[in-house]
Amino acid sequence: MPGMIGKKIGMTSLFDENGKNLPCTVIEVEPNVVTQIKTAEKDGYEAVQLAYGEQKESRVPSAMQGHFKKAGVSPRKKVKEFENNFSIELKEGVSVAVNDFVAEGQFVDISGVSKGKGFQGVVKRHGFGGVGQATHGQHNRLRAPGSIGAGSDPSRVFKGMRMAGRMGGAMTMVENLKVLKVDAEKNLLVVKGSVPGPKNSILIITK
Repeated sequence: MPGMIGKKIGMTSLFDENGKNLPCTVIEVEPNVVTQIKTAEKDGYEAVQLAYGEQKESRVPSAMQGHFKKAGVSPRKKVKEFENNFSIELKEGVSVAVNDFVAEGQFVDISGVSKGKGFQGVVKRHGFGGVGQATHGQHNRLRAPGSIGAGSDPSRVFKGMRMAGRMGGAMTMVENLKVLKVDAEKNLLVVKGSVPGPKNSILIITK
């Protein structure tokens, strides 16, 4: 099974068999419902569209309302396509549980929108060390970016130059997170380490 959609609950810690305290993230993975199955004959590629989270009909665009009604499901918050290599047979309207997707001990990749940190300088954004030390009159240059390019040649700043700017708020993936626990009754998935985004943010979990 290639992936599912979940929601970040928060962080906690678990002890392993050696008594080591492991930081981990708890993710709520409610049953994802199949809203569309794409085929090579009709759509040109193989894919399965999953939907997550109940949503008020008034908050769903009319086009998506018709899409959900065609699949025979109620309006949902998030829709995502995955490759159609599921180990179980899927049809529109069928729900997929977290224990159908992953087992304890396996590794997953988790994507989400990272926390926005606003406009930040080069020290925080890129890990710069600043200009020089606090000596020889450097009273206000410790966190400055320094020179950004040559003058007469090439007389411009190259694209991609690491400078101050907006930080965070971008789609980010953390790879190879070990699954420590799967609770099928409560639809919970516990992975080792941290994942992008704040609490209650939507996550894409893939294998």
